[in-house]
Amino acid sequence: MPLALLAGPANAGKVARLLEGYLASVDREPVLVVPNRPEVEVVERELLALRPGILGGSVGTFDDLFRRILKRSGGEPRERIRDTQRSLLLARIAARHRAASTNGLAASARFAGFADSLGDAVAELESALLEPGEVEGDLGNLYAAYRAELERLDLTDRQLSRAHAAALIANDLDAWDGTPVFAYGFEDLTGVEWSLLEALAGRADVTVSLPYEPSRLAFSWVERTASDLARLADDRIQELPAQPWYQADALAYLERSLFAEAQAAPPPLEGAIRFLEGAGSRGALELVADEVLSLLRAGKPADKIAVVLPSLERRRSVLESVFAALGVPYALEGTIPLGRTPYGHALIGLLRFASLGGTRRDLFAFLRSPYSGLARPRADYLDGRLRGRAVTEAARVEEESAKLLGNPLPALGDLRAAPTLVDGARSLARSMLRIAYGLGSPPVSERARLDLRAHEAVVKLLDELEGWRSLGEAVGPDELVAALDRAPVRLPGAREPGRVAVLDLMRARTRRFDTVFVLGLEEGVFPRRATETPFLSDDLRRELEEKGRRLARPDALARDRYLFYTACTRPWELLVLVRESADDEGRPREPSPFYEEVRSRFD
Repeated sequence: MPLALLAGPANAGKVARLLEGYLASVDREPVLVVPNRPEVEVVERELLALRPGILGGSVGTFDDLFRRILKRSGGEPRERIRDTQRSLLLARIAARHRAASTNGLAASARFAGFADSLGDAVAELESALLEPGEVEGDLGNLYAAYRAELERLDLTDRQLSRAHAAALIANDLDAWDGTPVFAYGFEDLTGVEWSLLEALAGRADVTVSLPYEPSRLAFSWVERTASDLARLADDRIQELPAQPWYQADALAYLERSLFAEAQAAPPPLEGAIRFLEGAGSRGALELVADEVLSLLRAGKPADKIAVVLPSLERRRSVLESVFAALGVPYALEGTIPLGRTPYGHALIGLLRFASLGGTRRDLFAFLRSPYSGLARPRADYLDGRLRGRAVTEAARVEEESAKLLGNPLPALGDLRAAPTLVDGARSLARSMLRIAYGLGSPPVSERARLDLRAHEAVVKLLDELEGWRSLGEAVGPDELVAALDRAPVRLPGAREPGRVAVLDLMRARTRRFDTVFVLGLEEGVFPRRATETPFLSDDLRRELEEKGRRLARPDALARDRYLFYTACTRPWELLVLVRESADDEGRPREPSPFYEEVRSRFD
């Protein structure tokens, strides 16, 4: 049976129509696939608002769909390697490659980012359903080495599990029971996702929603996906027209005219679209914070406001500083490395000092924290005395500290007394929370919530390392510290009530708000400059694409053009476009062509 495709511009009612179809088939236990985990909760609430007390169906991500298939077929054939274990495996493969080769990629293999880039490339190759023998050169050798190590350890990984599930649907009639599938939020499908969707379309009713209008420049990034889905859909395509649901005519006009030929004279802006310019990143964010606070004072709920950036990482620290100083309630969606959290910084500092001969600074990252049990004034006194004596070497720092305090540092003693460093780290992590918050009442402050998430990330990572040791693999102190430093900590999320959502462009594209601020609209920042990935050049991608693999990357400008279009169509009432007129050193900055594109529509 062919796939059904719902297409149309932003805010045309595609997702609403999809949800109606889902509810109409709820007695058949349908599956709704959404782009990410936070979207699951939002969609579940929307469904319950449409029909309270739904007793059938499920909502999840593509990963949930793959897991459902594997569970129905008896589970995964092998245990799946965990994220930390995979990183250790890739790092060891990189080290062996560096030792065995003197040309090609060997010179780069000594850098810390090599293993991460290799992991990304391997995941892309696997998601394109490529085998090691189909890839030549150093990358092919590294890919083959990775797969050989998985075989040796009798493990699989995420992409291989997905490929196995897709193969089951394609070849085993019992792998799917005809349950209807609905999906939205997937503008660019990987090879394995496309393979699954294609196979499911032959087994069940599959309905997909896609933002797309033929021959419109704003949608050129999704043209390939639209073409492939249309081929599967045959004549089951519904093209929904644009809807005048915006509360301002200027926003509706912008949706119709952005990156297109204007069909009519622009309506008055009437304050629905505004342009802000600030000097430097901090100056621009202070303007945004001031505007947000004005909206909040006027009665606008904070969770009806969004701040959208091309990349959260680039401006996260400045944004957090400005918003916190001015009292803007906000929530970021995504993750932060454990080493950048106060809890993780203290934990890693002590581990580095104890096991890697760290510096006085590492020790005092722990001692000055609220997790050490040492009063801050006393820690400052101790550090001052050591500085005055020019004590820097780790053994002398520990010896002199014990003399000045009158006793050895308990945390160091407990850490070294543990059977293994992993056991010691687990005990230390637990005691740090107990020292900071006690046992009398639950930790409920903002800082405590972040600390609990950081502790959760530590426990997860240490469990994965225990599993790695159970496979007969050693875990060195440097590997433990490096893994902890980079472990992702889940942030509270941008959907918390009473908080302004701070999102990147990809996460914002499925959300709706009354007011949206779009930042980063400087030339060279957005649209972003196209870059090739270290292992998979564009030429290699095209070569593999010619073999029938989905590896070619769409044009980077087309991608950013589409994401800007979606960002501009997120608000119902007010769109504010923000750029830096000068950098932090006072040098003038040119506006993004996207910023100028919007201004030109209303000149």
